[in-house]
Amino acid sequence: MCAMMSTRIPFTSDFFFRQLFDSVSSTYTYLLADLTTKEAIIIDPVLELAQRDSQLINELGLQLKFAMNTHMHADHITGTGYLKKLLPNVQSVISSKSGAKADKHISDGDVIRFGRHEIKATATPGHTNGCMSYINFEQGIAFTGDTLLIRGCGRTDFQEGDSRTLYKSVHEKIFTLPDNFRLFPAHDYKGQLETTVAEEKQYNPRLSKDIDTFVTIMENLNLPPPKFIDKAVPANRECGLFDIPK
Repeated sequence: MCAMMSTRIPFTSDFFFRQLFDSVSSTYTYLLADLTTKEAIIIDPVLELAQRDSQLINELGLQLKFAMNTHMHADHITGTGYLKKLLPNVQSVISSKSGAKADKHISDGDVIRFGRHEIKATATPGHTNGCMSYINFEQGIAFTGDTLLIRGCGRTDFQEGDSRTLYKSVHEKIFTLPDNFRLFPAHDYKGQLETTVAEEKQYNPRLSKDIDTFVTIMENLNLPPPKFIDKAVPANRECGLFDIPK
């Protein structure tokens, strides 16, 4: 059986996973929990949908421990700050290299625990200096933020972006995971939900190339600036506490 068809690792019975979507910014938010202790984390929440997320968390009887970001976003305002107001005892989390405020700043190799489960923070800079991918080895999954998208990758033309750094991050930190690991990005613009290490190594039209070709591709994308960058970046430096919905 070829690598692309290899069997994925099944979730353990005490592990909760939910993928949520924001149609405005095409952002995926991920809710993970230990079903025994009910401790939960949320990854890349969106400000305007924080009430949706908090309602779901309450309905499921979960206790949100950490509200986390993969990086300081430029295309939407994070919901971490608002979730801290909506739910008790939540701590915001982001990379120490992000330039953003948070209750807990993490570095490469740090482990975030919720119940008996954990995710490992792995520094994958290149889109921004503070980009982190979050890996759960037991469940065979990784949350790659904007570093690696489905058949794409994050831009490198603003916010400390560097194409060679991003390429090395992906090839050294993500493509070295087992081929059957499921990868969940921060965005998708074509309706796809997830991918795998094996798929992206073979089919990613940018990152399957050599590094010099990749740099040339990234230098010639000629994309307009993110629509909300002037509003999102300053707000996200403050944990997304600007413009909280009434």
